Amino acid sequence: MFQLLDPRHLYPSRRSDVYAPNVVATSQPLATQAGIQMLRTGGNAVDAVLASAIALTVVEPVSNGIGSDAFAIVWDGEQLQGLNGSGRSPAAWTPDRFHGREAMPVIGWDCVTVPGVVDAWVKLSERFGKLPFEQLFEPAIQYASSGFAVTPIIADTWSSAVETYRDYPEFCRTFLPGGQSPNAGDHFRCPAQAETLAEIAESRGESFYRGRLAECIAATSKRDGGAMTQDDLATHESLWVDCISQDFGDLCIHEIPPNGQGLAALIALGVLDRLEIDQYPPDSADSVHLQIEAMKVGFAEAHRHIADPAAMEAKVETLLDPDRLARRAAAIKVNQADFPVAQVSADRGTVYLCAADRSGMMVSYIQSNYEKFGSGIVIPETGISLQSRGSGFTLDAAHPNRVDGRKRPFHTIIPAFATRAGQPLLAFGVMGKHMQPQGHVQVLIRMFCQGRSPQQALDAPRWFVAEDFSICLEPDLAHLNSELSARGHRLMVEFSSGLFGGGQIILRSTDGYIAGSDPRKDGHAAGF
Repeated sequence: MFQLLDPRHLYPSRRSDVYAPNVVATSQPLATQAGIQMLRTGGNAVDAVLASAIALTVVEPVSNGIGSDAFAIVWDGEQLQGLNGSGRSPAAWTPDRFHGREAMPVIGWDCVTVPGVVDAWVKLSERFGKLPFEQLFEPAIQYASSGFAVTPIIADTWSSAVETYRDYPEFCRTFLPGGQSPNAGDHFRCPAQAETLAEIAESRGESFYRGRLAECIAATSKRDGGAMTQDDLATHESLWVDCISQDFGDLCIHEIPPNGQGLAALIALGVLDRLEIDQYPPDSADSVHLQIEAMKVGFAEAHRHIADPAAMEAKVETLLDPDRLARRAAAIKVNQADFPVAQVSADRGTVYLCAADRSGMMVSYIQSNYEKFGSGIVIPETGISLQSRGSGFTLDAAHPNRVDGRKRPFHTIIPAFATRAGQPLLAFGVMGKHMQPQGHVQVLIRMFCQGRSPQQALDAPRWFVAEDFSICLEPDLAHLNSELSARGHRLMVEFSSGLFGGGQIILRSTDGYIAGSDPRKDGHAAGF
């Protein structure tokens, strides 16, 4: 079951797969080259991913920054290890702080949790890296100090920031020179970012959490009425975690455990495995319908239960119980859409990138601001833009993900990995908030049920399930609109092309790797 066809099999594709024993795939070409540079100078896949990730904070600031969070899955040659690089909320946050609001803020200091990405860079480099930590920053510092040409899709996203963040003076000074966003091909430089990255490199992250940069962050918070303090920053620490997993045919799919939403993908895949999704023709109404219905089940459980691990009221193993997945699969009707709810009771604008090297090390990595540039908070004279991950909390007093102090929020960003017979096979991910777990499901089905190569799987048209269970289809699936409507699906009338995310894939092959990069983003895969 689930055999990848000969990659030479002719499926239409907008790009070619990349075949090489060392590969890097990111959403921005300069970041990909930063990773390749590390591999060529003797670094490994972790060094490559980190150099690319650091460069992305400069060349794709619309999706991530020096004040982001991150997650990673690493195959070190013998086993998988996960890293949760998300930060906690400020200690001073309480439910009362947000009393009277209808929802969590999406901009400003009251949606900023402690940024975890810098510590994630340090931890990954310390455990797995071969190159000096400072060397990983060289491409990013060069791009920030000398400037770079802005790419088209990033420029388009950047343009929307003018209206969103116009009331944030430091943001405007840093990212809207002359009051305007850069156009595609415009040269953008941010010397303050270069200086900050150099300070982080030299101090191995200490300045960001316990030194001068931490003081700057805390002082800006205090000045603006924020709650984040130097102590909040100083007590941050990334978590090494064991991945959670679910069988899918002869594959085992691995995700980071909560507070990330990877669990939603695993539930959906467990249901689809029992529905034998590989028997249905690609892009048929039956195939797409069943995938959507399984994803709804995954979201119903995930959105009810996922929270800071210390606050979760349902165990992951309960949510992935085989008998429970079988019952959920049996309840799905091939001719009728459903609007499922959670059935498990309590027990009491992101970048994705990957790399692999000839030694066998493979890395799946993601870092994010959450929404575009994040909170809009930029620390003066540093180029540090802070994420808005606190928006992932809920105000529902009965939910384990209710906002509170020193708590990790529900996270949308999820790297993924697949093994076969205990051996590494696939590093993959699809960025885009709510799109991410359903993107994981779709690229796996494209590759291992429908025989697509990595690039073809990324090129293929996608469906999207919204949080209210309405759906939309990319244009190449529009022929299914009437049939899915007849089955009871609610079709979204208006949507943006950015809804469908963008991903990267690296597939292990006999003599190296096969890599692809999503045409919905500006990036590419490269190797040697």
